[in-house]
Amino acid sequence: MPVPWFLLSLALGRSPMVLPLERLVGPQDTARCSPGLSCHLWDGDVLCLPGSIVSAPGPVLVPTRLQTELVLRCYQETDCDLCVRVAIHLAVHGHWEEPKGEEKFGGAADPELEESRNAFLQAQVVLSFQAYPTARCVLLEVQVPAALVQPGQSVGSVVFDCFEAALGAEVRIWSYTQPRYQKELNLTQHLPDCKGLEVRDSIQSCWALPWLNVSADGDDVHLVLDVSEDQRFGLSLYWNQVQGPTKPWWHRNLTGPQTITLNHTDLFPCLCIQVWPLEPDSVRTSICPFREDPRAHRNLWRAARLQLLPPRGWRLDAPCSLPAEATLCWQAPGGGPCQSLVPPLPPANVTVNKALELPLLNVHPNLCVQVSSWEKLQLQECLWVDSLGPLKDDMLLVETRDPHNNRSLCALEPSGCTPLLSRASTRAARLGEQLLQDLQSGQCLQLWDDDLRALWACPMDKYVHQRWALVWLACLLFVAVLFLLFLFRKDQVKAATRGRAALLLYSAEDSGFERLVSALASALCQLPLRVAVDLWSRRELSAQGPLAWFHAQRRQTLQEGGVVVLLFSPGAVVLCREWLQDGASTPAPQGPHDAFAASLSCVLPDFLQGRAPGRYVGAYFDGLLHSDAVPALFRSVPVFSLPSQLPGFLGTLQEPGDPRPGLLRERARLVSQALQPALDQLLKAPGDPGDPEDGTRDGT
Repeated sequence: MPVPWFLLSLALGRSPMVLPLERLVGPQDTARCSPGLSCHLWDGDVLCLPGSIVSAPGPVLVPTRLQTELVLRCYQETDCDLCVRVAIHLAVHGHWEEPKGEEKFGGAADPELEESRNAFLQAQVVLSFQAYPTARCVLLEVQVPAALVQPGQSVGSVVFDCFEAALGAEVRIWSYTQPRYQKELNLTQHLPDCKGLEVRDSIQSCWALPWLNVSADGDDVHLVLDVSEDQRFGLSLYWNQVQGPTKPWWHRNLTGPQTITLNHTDLFPCLCIQVWPLEPDSVRTSICPFREDPRAHRNLWRAARLQLLPPRGWRLDAPCSLPAEATLCWQAPGGGPCQSLVPPLPPANVTVNKALELPLLNVHPNLCVQVSSWEKLQLQECLWVDSLGPLKDDMLLVETRDPHNNRSLCALEPSGCTPLLSRASTRAARLGEQLLQDLQSGQCLQLWDDDLRALWACPMDKYVHQRWALVWLACLLFVAVLFLLFLFRKDQVKAATRGRAALLLYSAEDSGFERLVSALASALCQLPLRVAVDLWSRRELSAQGPLAWFHAQRRQTLQEGGVVVLLFSPGAVVLCREWLQDGASTPAPQGPHDAFAASLSCVLPDFLQGRAPGRYVGAYFDGLLHSDAVPALFRSVPVFSLPSQLPGFLGTLQEPGDPRPGLLRERARLVSQALQPALDQLLKAPGDPGDPEDGTRDGT
């Protein structure tokens, strides 16, 4: 049975993860104030006309912060709508005018000023609400005794109940005063749907939602929708991207209970599921259950691609947003880690699927971009290798300036940044003066610059002693030519005396088949061929093991320009088919000396990757196997039937320029004479795999 690893209902009942909501009875809007304030809600809605900002004539009340809360407005016990409660926090804006002239120095106080300070501060606060297709504006009158407040001081809040809205809707709220003394406050909020609230028994539109289980079974993920047989619903899978619009992936209209199976390679952190009844104005509910799934994150990085875009651009393509950082680094030739550089790219999360600009003055093939996640390197790409050529042996100089325009230079080396003109035993230190002269004479390429730092790439090829370079090259070339001539003559002599190498591989089925293989190997040895077969190396095979023995023989044969001969028999065909059906699993060896079964782990990849032609030859024996029984994968190389096709078989084994056709036919006749008795004896043996009564002669 599938083991549930994440169980979620899109029509959630009671759960510790959902939120119970306060219930308001009746359709009437209301307003209430915090202690010290008095407020009044105007009847009916008003026009939403913010107007222009005007100067405050003195202290005024203005909204400073908006706060929302979800409640239920209920008309009956099971007939409720989602409603947004809004709290407006208020403060005093502006100052009272100070007295002038003698009144400032102890004269009689202005009665009007005293009266204003003992009066009330009043404000008309407009609250605007938009949630498609609804738009409303309400007016609240608020006042507070002026003597109890100070300029800039918070005076409390007023709460409005409430604006009705649909589940899952996006709402926008504004607040300002009439007249308007400052920029209006605004708030945008995405309301939850049925799955995030304890409303299933209260909001009728949530009653018909399908019930969804997400479970894992090995490498598969099952989406199980438990609904009645006649209920129709829509199911959509999509990639919910933070940066950019959502990307639909899969959509179906379904009926009744359904199980949708996803492979683990289809999982991504941003893969979301949306489900809804196929009814008018039905509620759509979404969930993204794979955000924390390790397999989804591994798939995301496998799918990510880093591209460098000439002249100075780069782009990271991925199905989802990535929590990653990108940096520039310098890759020196000869391997080694890529060394991080200034300027750092923006430290914020990388924007995927968007072309970005590198802050460079000039480009260089040694400059690379690295993308890391949680301090682990994930991707690296060097700049435009195809257009700029291979890595150069240039020295990167890092220039640092202080506020007084004093500068210092160091050279980036594997051991760190080495100051020029230092006594360190590095190449940069030894050539410090020359590098400074190159920089001052304009021979170095400036890669980047700002007020405090700069990067320069200085070529180093001229410091190789060019006067002697051609002489040494000519000498080395002369020595190389002599050495190659020596090897060529040596190989010719060796080939004339020893012949071409051939490694025979077969499946050890019984003693009769081994005698047949031994007869073929002995006959081939009489020709200019050096034959290796496990029958003649049982001691080495037992000491090394079949796999190690085969690897050593195969490497030596191919290095010497030889060929590997695959002798197919019914047992060998079965082993090959088992290996191909089981994928990467290697068939167990059939015996302690069975090199054929051990060799499949590296023979078959050569065929799968197209490296077999010219290195492998196939063969089978007349009467033991039909040509159609040889797996199709191995027909990418010549396959011969023996002894009927011996001339072609021997012609493939011989070196270029080997004997004339007449001599080749004579050699084929000799090999056939040596091979036929052993083949006849095997075919006549009762109960043998080659017996026609067993049905294995043609490989079926």
